Amino acid sequence: MKHITPVILVLFMLMTPSRGFGDDSSLNLGPEELVQAGGADIDVGIYSVPSFVDWNNDYLKDLVIGTGGGNVRVYLNVGTESDPQFSSYFYAQSGGSNLYCTPSGCMGCFPRVVYWDADARKDLLVGQSDGTVKIFLNVGTDEDPSFDAGTLLQVGEPGSETNIDVGSRATISIVDWNSDDRKDLAVGALDGQIRIFLNEGTDTKPVFYNQVFAQEDGGSLTVPSLRSSPIVLDIDGDGNKDLLAGNTNGQLLFYANVGNDSDPNFSGYTAVEADGVPIDLPSAPRSRPSVCYWTGDGYFGPIDGYLDVLIGASDGKVHLYRGTSAVGDINADGNVDFVDFSLFAGYWAQTDCGQCGGADLNDDTNVDFNDVQQFVENWLIGLQ
Repeated sequence: MKHITPVILVLFMLMTPSRGFGDDSSLNLGPEELVQAGGADIDVGIYSVPSFVDWNNDYLKDLVIGTGGGNVRVYLNVGTESDPQFSSYFYAQSGGSNLYCTPSGCMGCFPRVVYWDADARKDLLVGQSDGTVKIFLNVGTDEDPSFDAGTLLQVGEPGSETNIDVGSRATISIVDWNSDDRKDLAVGALDGQIRIFLNEGTDTKPVFYNQVFAQEDGGSLTVPSLRSSPIVLDIDGDGNKDLLAGNTNGQLLFYANVGNDSDPNFSGYTAVEADGVPIDLPSAPRSRPSVCYWTGDGYFGPIDGYLDVLIGASDGKVHLYRGTSAVGDINADGNVDFVDFSLFAGYWAQTDCGQCGGADLNDDTNVDFNDVQQFVENWLIGLQ
């Protein structure tokens, strides 16, 4: 029976389409960590807005953090791909001085690094507290960015353009919303809605003629507790871009795309959990998320197939939630599939579980029928 069971299982799996684990949920996150620099928790004072990008082209991702005080801090990674470490910071520069956004209420700068034009130098797109969005073009180099004084982005037909203005608290996500190979903008706001600015120009010379609203059940999507802070990308692995949103109450909400990749639509949300508990930062912290791969494989790629999440908040700190492997995902690529079974079968009947390669799913020091049962259960979860 012990030798027959894997054969039965592989036949079952060959007849069943492969899908990612947990397609009905968004992320599989571990417990909260606070990112440190120089042995102490990073603290930008108030209302942090973090993202994780390679600022200086050394193949190590760095922290770029907007602050409630109106500046942008850069913490260079002095560690490795597999173990990011930070010591000190400097401020992003604009016109020879510290880049500055006029702060108001719960927001200063909301920065996102982007290649905006055609000069192959990273630029800085910044959402501002007054609801406007400004592009700071890089007048330095790609390895050592410095920026011009910034230009307010506009929307409207030629000859009747006005500044983009979402009312208050412009939180930006750069995305190809309609899958036409041109960068668009999804912009959150104090009112909880998410405005979409479709690019009618080119990918290296964006032009926005009008705004539309992200849709939920036929109406404008409004994030609960307001102050929407969107991230748009395919989270559940079905090939369609989804929506993650922070809000006033410090939650992280997942909206699965029930439309298609070129015309996203949504119908309800689920609260994203970390370590089995919904993320709900205390004291109305205005959660402002970004998604990344926190650790690399040493060859400038992710160490596994699980997304990690950074969240900025009113405490000025950087909250990290690392993606964790689903039980049975032996190769940690984000799917429980036939590849995992092939690896699993190679460890079948293994009794020295110092060499089980993650196939001892129930940690009983054997790879046996109990592990097969656990594997099948997780495979079936991915098919629901």
